[in-house]
Amino acid sequence: MTVRVLIADDQQLVRTGFAMILSTDSEIEVVAEATNGNEAVKLATSLAPEVVLMDIQMPGLNGIDATRRIVGDARTARTRVLILTTFDLDEYVYDALRAGAAGFLLKDIPPEQLVAAVRTAHHGDALLAPSVTRRLIEEFTQARRPAPAAAAQLEQLSPREAEVFNLLARGLTNHEIAAELVVGENTVKTHVARILTKLSLRDRVQAVVLAYEAGVIAPGDAQPESRAAASTGPDRSR
Repeated sequence: MTVRVLIADDQQLVRTGFAMILSTDSEIEVVAEATNGNEAVKLATSLAPEVVLMDIQMPGLNGIDATRRIVGDARTARTRVLILTTFDLDEYVYDALRAGAAGFLLKDIPPEQLVAAVRTAHHGDALLAPSVTRRLIEEFTQARRPAPAAAAQLEQLSPREAEVFNLLARGLTNHEIAAELVVGENTVKTHVARILTKLSLRDRVQAVVLAYEAGVIAPGDAQPESRAAASTGPDRSR
């Protein structure tokens, strides 16, 4: 199946470069390019691409608001947005993750990692594993007090779902959660799906953000890198 991609960036050089890199994969097709947030939303809702590469700082509607509109539209319910950024520890990137982005990529990402990231997002797997994503979330939540509203959301979960939520928020894959709880992997997949639905979360990235904001996880509590997935490759266990 071809992965259809929309590239949104106000710099033509960036759009052209990314399009050339993605064209090296016969299963990825760049279907459109947008120069600002409004164009990105219009093209995304009309074309419903599988993946959008979204710059943050663009004229008119910025990438954060454009992301929020795309992920909130029924026509693009299955579209995954990956944020393009120059600096990893950027509060704008954190806000984009909160708005529903599936992950983020540095603009100087190696070509092979860009292709892998697009494929990962297409498979519905958040780019959660990289330690930099976790570090970003920690950076912008550690100075904030836990939000009562975020904690209240978690009261919807059953005791078992709360266990699973805490483990997935620490970066464990479904396979690792199953081993930790001594249950079948399919059981974990069912729990994860129910958790995301109950909490109105699109993916595991949003689960991690919520966990930090609710005070369930504090900086330093996340899964050690040696056990958590450490690449942008897809976690097939979801």
